[in-house]
Amino acid sequence: MKLKVKDIDIATGWPLVAVLNELDALKLDLHYEDRLKIKKGRKSVIAIIDITESKKVVPTGQIGLYEEVLTKLNAKSGNFVDVSLVEKPVSIQYIKRKLKGKKLGYKEIYKIIDDINNNRLSEIEITYFVSACYTKGLDLDETVSLTKAMINTGGILKLNKYPVMDMHCIGGVAGNRTTMVVVPIVAAAGLTIPKTSSRSITSPSGTADTMEVLCNVCFSIKEIKNIIKKTNACLIWGGSVNLAPADDKIIRIEHPLSLDPEGQLLASILAKKKSVSATHLLIDIPVGKGAKIESRKKALYLKRLFESISKKLGIKIRVVIIDGSQPIGNGIGPELEARDVMWVLENDLRQPLDLKEKSIKMAGLLLEMGGKAKKGAGTKKALKILNSGAAYRKMMQIIRAQCGKKIKADDIKIGKFRYNFRAKKSGVVTHIDNDSISKIARAAGAPLDKGAGIYLHKHVKDSVKKGDKIFTVYAKNKQKLGYAVNVLRKIDGVVVK
Repeated sequence: MKLKVKDIDIATGWPLVAVLNELDALKLDLHYEDRLKIKKGRKSVIAIIDITESKKVVPTGQIGLYEEVLTKLNAKSGNFVDVSLVEKPVSIQYIKRKLKGKKLGYKEIYKIIDDINNNRLSEIEITYFVSACYTKGLDLDETVSLTKAMINTGGILKLNKYPVMDMHCIGGVAGNRTTMVVVPIVAAAGLTIPKTSSRSITSPSGTADTMEVLCNVCFSIKEIKNIIKKTNACLIWGGSVNLAPADDKIIRIEHPLSLDPEGQLLASILAKKKSVSATHLLIDIPVGKGAKIESRKKALYLKRLFESISKKLGIKIRVVIIDGSQPIGNGIGPELEARDVMWVLENDLRQPLDLKEKSIKMAGLLLEMGGKAKKGAGTKKALKILNSGAAYRKMMQIIRAQCGKKIKADDIKIGKFRYNFRAKKSGVVTHIDNDSISKIARAAGAPLDKGAGIYLHKHVKDSVKKGDKIFTVYAKNKQKLGYAVNVLRKIDGVVVK
């Protein structure tokens, strides 16, 4: 059947979607969520169908195409395309098997991930896959298969170097911008550390959001290789390159219900590390009230799984369990966190000592793993590199290679409007809740407003007098500041006893 193209002028984000008038759908015996092969010349795509009753939206004899489909077909309004019905992907049968609690093999999991990567599955179908993994779980073999499938359906950053270092924090701790201190220390020691990081999903800032305050974070694989050749390192957004791409689509589905199936968590992290040719990996699991992992028992369980899967992937791993019961650093939000990082690298008196201490510890472990320091001597060497200014110079080199300019902490501008949250009584700070602090910072506009967020004046165990500043909220306008203040009045997240 030939149909005339109508540009819907809407993008879906990634699913391939086409819209038919209900009369044409009836002729083709098509229903919602059916697949249609759309062909223009030598190019063709398989799209999921939506149906409209309105001739104004899509008249009979026409097919409405979303931006993703138009781009793949190189089509525009007025072109003619051939359409035909196609069967649903076989991967849907594999998803049904998982929903029934059956174990899947590598070929079945690969097919599911390949179909997700190539937009052959709808968001509803991917949701069923995520739900199946969440309710039925993935055993060790399935998790390894999922990891390998994510790797093999994306690009690989081939570096032909050894060792290649990498690190990852499970998350859930506000601030905690250790990566941006650790990477220049490790690179300054002569080790290769290509760091791809995420943007924020539910936090006030991801590493990529904070690094973007200083320089560009979006590059092609070829450009990343050139940056690493110049500097031994990079600090870029992983979403800008085709590394384990199906993972980003799965995360988008998980987000609304905050689902984080264990097997997918492990596969997600390790697939992205293997995709950058990492040979040595340091995993940081923060544990504590308000963190993503709240019990040491759960952290130890994850530690064993990380070690087992990494062994099968040929990655040498070290997993550390640290206190994650309160924010790390003082700044929470892209520019406030970037300022903290630069103060640490500049050895400024205003540097947050908890961020410095953790960064040195993590960098020290990587130096030991990479053979640049003897066991137990890594922290001392990392501190020497930091204090000498070598880490700061390396960070400047990375920033320049990533199209940024030389910048000092005091050059970073933060939100113009502010509100001071003060202690309601004298005592000792006994708890600062990560989740509450993150929600307040996001209400103020972080991470989209890079100058928005929170600056902590006090941490757990600090003494306060009634009226002392505990934290300051920053926003770019009065409206967002007012919104954040309303949120903090409900959940300030600070306990003073």
